[in-house]
Amino acid sequence: MSKRSRIFLGLLLIYAVGMALVLYRVVADLDPRYRESAEESLVETSQILASLVEQDERDGAIDTARLDSLFKASYAREFDVQIFNTRKAHVELRVYVTDKHGAVLYDSTGQAQGQDFSQWRDVRLTLQGEYGARTTLDIPGHPDSAVMYVAAPVRSATSGEIIGSLTVGKPVQSFGQFVVAARSRTLYAGLLSVLAVLVLGVTVSVWLVRPFGLTADFVRYVKAQPGFHPGRLLRRAWDLLRAAFDEMRDALAGRNYVADYVQTLTHEVKSPLSAIRGAAELLQEPMEEAQRQRFLTNIQRETQRIQEMVDRMMELTALETRRVLDNVQPVPLRPLLEELAHASQGVATQRGIRISVQAEADATVEADPFLLRRAVSNLLDNALDFSPQGGTIELGLALNGRWAQISVRDQGPGIPAYAQDKVFEKFYSLARPHSKKKSTGLGLSFVKEIASLHRGRIELSNRPEAEGTGAAATLWLRTRQG
Repeated sequence: MSKRSRIFLGLLLIYAVGMALVLYRVVADLDPRYRESAEESLVETSQILASLVEQDERDGAIDTARLDSLFKASYAREFDVQIFNTRKAHVELRVYVTDKHGAVLYDSTGQAQGQDFSQWRDVRLTLQGEYGARTTLDIPGHPDSAVMYVAAPVRSATSGEIIGSLTVGKPVQSFGQFVVAARSRTLYAGLLSVLAVLVLGVTVSVWLVRPFGLTADFVRYVKAQPGFHPGRLLRRAWDLLRAAFDEMRDALAGRNYVADYVQTLTHEVKSPLSAIRGAAELLQEPMEEAQRQRFLTNIQRETQRIQEMVDRMMELTALETRRVLDNVQPVPLRPLLEELAHASQGVATQRGIRISVQAEADATVEADPFLLRRAVSNLLDNALDFSPQGGTIELGLALNGRWAQISVRDQGPGIPAYAQDKVFEKFYSLARPHSKKKSTGLGLSFVKEIASLHRGRIELSNRPEAEGTGAAATLWLRTRQG
């Protein structure tokens, strides 16, 4: 993966992690905020009902008859209320009243009448004149049965002394469903935000980078098909979207990309320019004709090297700006390999090198014939440069599932360990054994770009020890049936 791709994906990852942290904090904070809101309502309710009970107090005695009739009537009421997405059909509020010793005088549920509640936190603190509240499980071990209780003091109308407590309870599950709904809506909004960013990226790519070109490419591809093949059309559409994404990435990282290119090209051109300058300065001095011709030859060679480097660089740059293949057609691979082997036979014969084609079976791929020929030709030229006198180059074709493998094997010195991770870098080149000179270092980068355009890949490694010395380049291409 290139540095540009890693930077762009890194930015997307930072956004995703940031959004995940925000959602985590918001979702984790929902339940406490709803509990606080519910507790605030229970405080007011308990104070109101405590005031109602205080009105029926006689000589320090608490009378709960009116409270009992109130809750019996409330529990018997029939209603059907829709609160957003939640349905409410009965009263879930519960109340119990204790005397100043904590004994239960009244329980709206009828379950705790006469019990000693003096040790419950809500009753104990309230009877001491403090704020008392608690959350307790109705059924031990079942968090869904939690009930929130808030108490208010019941005071004597004459002395103002606390003569009891009134506690209001509400099942947490009754407002917990609102928490669940809010959590779902929050997560849904977060996912929509992420999708919106992706859609925005695609929109910017398609409508701002190439508003009509991608559509035209797809229409041209559909017209060129001999029949209707949904799988191929979907893969082509995916390639177009990926191309739009890459163009948007390049637009965002273009400045660094150009800077890297200029820096690398400048570094590579400096050496031949220095050689030309040195030779030109020496030619100004008197010298023998043979020596003069040697310096002139050196200038011509270095000038040719710069020219070749610039030409290959322009080719590679033009190739990298192509996101999809324009001229796609079925290409049989065995005839292609035989044609290239025949075309290179003249150069190979001069050095006593034999080129053989070994194909288990023919395979057809959808490709640009010109670019595919250039890619295999580059691999073959590379093998010729590193092959020893009298060596053999094997052009192979094999099928591996839905993939076709084009292999080019030589009997040269192989790839040094220090160079194995650099062979596909631009301008990186190893000295040829027979000439001791380096190439432009752009050939394998060219092949890599062509493989990427064809949704394939290129691998270069040393041959297994059992096969002897040499390097093996393998170009993987998806077959037409795949």
